[in-house]
Amino acid sequence: MNHDRSNRVCPVENAGGLDNGIRKFLQNPRKILSPYVKAGMTVLDVGCGPGVFSIEMARMVGTSGRVIAADLQDGMLEIVKRKIKGTEAEKIVGIHKCLSDRIGVTDKVDFALAFYMVHEVPDQASFFKELHEILKPNGSLLIVEPKVHVSRSGFEEMLKLVRSLHFEVAERPKVFFSRVAMLRRLA
Repeated sequence: MNHDRSNRVCPVENAGGLDNGIRKFLQNPRKILSPYVKAGMTVLDVGCGPGVFSIEMARMVGTSGRVIAADLQDGMLEIVKRKIKGTEAEKIVGIHKCLSDRIGVTDKVDFALAFYMVHEVPDQASFFKELHEILKPNGSLLIVEPKVHVSRSGFEEMLKLVRSLHFEVAERPKVFFSRVAMLRRLA
């Protein structure tokens, strides 16, 4: 989320590696999200990348719901725009360009997904404070981090931080080769 540290952000050139059949099989968006994303919800895919999860969430929330696909990189957002152009998802998915130091979403959401991106955020305290503001009361946040980039102790430290910022760890679902926590926003 900070251009000064943009070398930490997954480059647009790697979008194909984020959006392929093997990944969709091992990390099936519908299987991962179905316990949390329901018809009519407003959901945020922060750090949406090429939109693998955004597009599946659009199917899940349906025409009565809304998906905000948010990313720092114009190139990733252009990929999402191309994918949804002329489809039903185009009416459901809103594209949002994050600021260098803020998500910048003003809408309140029921659910937010941060998939393989929190480790790229330089100021995680500010990031989670902003997500707390964006989430509706009792809203939930699913954090999924890659084991290759985030150690167990690093993930537990991050969870200690989020607990201090008025989130509770509601569950620890399993996702292939990942560290995962489902958080619930506390008042």
